[in-house]
Amino acid sequence: MEPVKDNQTVTPEGESVKPRIDGLVSHPLRPIEDARGEVIEVFRPSWGLSPDPLVFINQVSIRPGKVKGWNLHRKQEDRIYVCRGTMQWAFYDHRPDSPTFELLNVFIISERNRALLIIPRGVFHAAKNVGQNEAIFINMPTRAYDHADPDVRRLPIPNDLIPFTFDQTQDW
Repeated sequence: MEPVKDNQTVTPEGESVKPRIDGLVSHPLRPIEDARGEVIEVFRPSWGLSPDPLVFINQVSIRPGKVKGWNLHRKQEDRIYVCRGTMQWAFYDHRPDSPTFELLNVFIISERNRALLIIPRGVFHAAKNVGQNEAIFINMPTRAYDHADPDVRRLPIPNDLIPFTFDQTQDW
């Protein structure tokens, strides 16, 4: 058997060479650290990543090995920051008019690989805690949660629409 040559996965700057879902943003965040600890700017309107104001913030935890999702929104974007833990995030473009319709993106976001994720309306998303401890993220959606009329559409984790399972391994 002959060994298989690796394909390029990232640019010299560390950016993935895989196609990205149209409108899906993964903005790297770097801590400002000193002897006392660190500060991370999580969201700034001046970054120009999302024109909508902050109107609502919630915190979500996921226990080790558990998955939350698949869900999508029609009226809001989610703006997510992983505070603690290691999560595998998967995104599926379910917008028929999108140039990336039916494209799947998968990222690992963690304390060592911090990012602000901006998830467009109509994109399914789910997250699995792949770490050993509870994982926590903050969501700053562009619309406050409406208890009487939630803007959430859900699919079960294994389903016939999205070609991904969280049991898949990433190949090198």
